[in-house]
Formats: sequence, C-alpha cells, structure tokens
Amino acid sequence: MAKVKKAYFCRNCGFEAPKWLGRCPSCGEWNTFTEEIIAKAPATAAAAITSSMPQTPPQRVSEIERASLRRLDLHNAEINRVLGGGLVPGSLILLGGEPGIGKSTLSLQLALTNHTLRTLYVSGEESPEQIGMRAERIGIENQECYIYSETLLENILAQIAQYNPDVVVIDSIQTIYTETIESSAGSVSQIRECAASLLKYAKTTGTSIFIIGHITKDGTIAGPKILEHIVDVVLQFEGDGNNIYRILRGIKNRFGATFEIGVFEMLESGLRPVDNPSEILLSHYDEPLSGIAVGASVDGIRPYLIEVQALVSNAAYGTPQRTATGYDAKRMNMLLAVLEKRVGMKMFTKDVFLNFAGGFKVSDTGLDLAIVAAVISSYYDRPIADGVCCAGEIGLSGEVRPAPRTEQRISEAARLGFRRIIVSSFLRKEIKNMRGIEIVCISNIGELPRSIFCE
Repeated sequence: MAKVKKAYFCRNCGFEAPKWLGRCPSCGEWNTFTEEIIAKAPATAAAAITSSMPQTPPQRVSEIERASLRRLDLHNAEINRVLGGGLVPGSLILLGGEPGIGKSTLSLQLALTNHTLRTLYVSGEESPEQIGMRAERIGIENQECYIYSETLLENILAQIAQYNPDVVVIDSIQTIYTETIESSAGSVSQIRECAASLLKYAKTTGTSIFIIGHITKDGTIAGPKILEHIVDVVLQFEGDGNNIYRILRGIKNRFGATFEIGVFEMLESGLRPVDNPSEILLSHYDEPLSGIAVGASVDGIRPYLIEVQALVSNAAYGTPQRTATGYDAKRMNMLLAVLEKRVGMKMFTKDVFLNFAGGFKVSDTGLDLAIVAAVISSYYDRPIADGVCCAGEIGLSGEVRPAPRTEQRISEAARLGFRRIIVSSFLRKEIKNMRGIEIVCISNIGELPRSIFCE
C-alpha cells in the first residue's frame, strides 16, 4: 500500500496547504479550504495509454521544423474568427459560461454540423437519450458523431484511443474523475489531474479537445486557476438568459488574437451565427429621441456600431443615483466628473442611468465619446443629429484621445450609411477622407455639443 497523503486545497484559487486555514493566503477568501486525500496508485489504464505515446527527445531550436499551421474549418464563421481562423489540431480549448447559456448546445452543434470531422462527444451530465433529443432538434448532418456517456477518465481515454476522432468534446470537466486520486469529482486535484492528462493526450496524438467548464457565482471559471493556464484557448460564453443573443469571447488564445468576439442568436434549432452585429445593436425610431448616441467599437479586429442610451434627471434624494448596465460604473463616474469640471454641467444634482443596446457588456475606452454625447443629449433633452456616430477616448483634462483602430471604426460607420463620425483631432493627418462620410475632428469635449447637434 502506498502511503496516503492528505492536503488542503482552496476551492477558489487552488492554493495547497498542509493544514486547514481559515483564510486563504493567496486569494484572501475565508472558509474555502477542503481536505483531499492524495494517494500514490499503481499504473492504471490512463497511465498505460499515456506511457505508450511516442516520446520526443529534446531538440535544438534551430533544428525544429517550421511546419505550416494547418487549421480545421469548423463550418462556423463566428467560432473560426474567435479561434483565430479555425481549429488547430492538438489544441485544448476550455469553454465556460453560466448554466443554461448554451455551452452544451454550441458544442453539440459543432459536432453535428461538421460532416468532415470525426467527433466524439463525451457527456458526464446527460444520458445518450437526452443528447439524442437535442441532436434531433438541431439537425444531424455528421454521421461520424459518436455519443459516449462516461465520467471515468481511464475509460474515456481508452475510447478516444479506439475511435481515433479528430475532435473530442468533454461535457464537463467538473464531472470527470480519475482513479489515481482518491477524491470526489470536481475537486481541485481531480480537475487539475484530468486536465493535465487530456492535455498530454491532445499534444501527443494531435486530437483537438473541447472542455466545458462551470463558473462560480462571481462569473469566473470554477476550479483552480491552473486550469486556465494548462489549456491553449479559453472561451467565455456570455449573455442574458432573457435575451436571445449570446457572445462568445476569447479570453486566452495561443494561436491567435485575444478578446475576439462571436455573436450568436439562440433559436429553437440551435445557435445561429450573426454576421453583422451592428444590425442588432442599432435601433430604429420613427422620430429622434434624446439621450441616444451611436458609438463605433472594436473587439479584437472586428468593428461594430452600438447604441448608447443615457437618462439624466433631477435627483429626487440627497445623493444622486449612478447606474451603468454593461459598463464600468467607475469609469462612468469619471466621465461625469470631467463633464462637470471641463464643460460646466451640474452633474452633482442629477441622476444618471446608462445602458447599452442588446445587453452587451462593453469595456472599450473608444466609446467614451459616445457615452458623453448621450449624457449631453439627455441633459439638454435634445436629440443628436441623424446619421452621427462617435469614436474617441476622453482624458481627465477633457482632451479627446484617438481610439484604437479608428480607421476600421470609420469604415464600419460608412458601410452602415452614417454621414458623420466624430474622432480625435490627433488623427487629423493620419486619417484620409472617405467617400460617403464626413470626418469631424475635435480636440476636447467642449467642442462636442456643436458637432453632435448641428444638422
């Protein structure tokens, strides 16, 4: 018998301690330590499979072959964009999101619609009958899609080795366990060991593996932080359960740009890719309304226009209310302070409410100018001129700084028929006049009202 070793792990960050601690010294959370039994076990099926994999000796960096990176087309333009142009063979991808947001639907849809890839869908949460009902609703196009309901890692690796699929989907990593560790499924040590075994198998055989992960109440991916370090790509599936639109956001990507987004529409038959997000993020009104501005934003290399809605009213109580939906409230307060200091607007007596159309969560600083324009429009109760959009960052002194990828923002606004875009004057020499759109350059926010209200 191998000697049994006990250790305590933090459920929040995965910190290991030899004894129980009330407060985690790593993340600072209280009462998060749980005891887990770690025992050395003899070689099992998983160890036998991984030991039989070909071993690569060390190589000089100058002698490594510069092979071209071949990507697999997933037949889904939105997912291909987020992954950086397609799926890289041998990659390990982690997909996280809230319960019911559509993680399993998206993964099963990838397995069913791509008839060129041999796929194994492993589910530890649902029976084959349940998956079959969802597959019938989505539509089965790939006859080489196999469903396997199992939670033991050794059996999963044996089936992967037998069927030799191109893509494997694990739903979810919190339900998978290995016999080499004497702890329950979903524990820190189990998640870490199972993810490491899957990574080794993916790298040595060239099999691409999708891992679905749960999230905590704070919105972060559950399990130890090392899980995100192990995988090659981390995708976050975002959206509101009351809204039909979903956003697939790339947080980490070793094969492409990070913070790319893919937009989907949740339908009865599955998730439909949205090729033009600007159409769903812009509203059409019969008559002009105050407090509404359009901003040109960029996520990764993808530009889109989004509608900013602001409501400014007299404070009914002593302390004004400041509420921002889908935006950082601290940055909104900073912009309001700049308006009060540099423009002379008495914001300390006003309630301010900010919202973005479509339920989007936006962190782009290039939308500062559009937010301030919406606040000014609602403050004076005067609609912004038709066909005007904004793209620029605002500093504490009131200066308008250039937004990243301004030329792409201008091109998107011109493509959608906007007649005027307001940008920073720092780009006056770099930006060339484009057909169909007027480029207005301003240096500070004091010039903004004249630019957005004039016809």
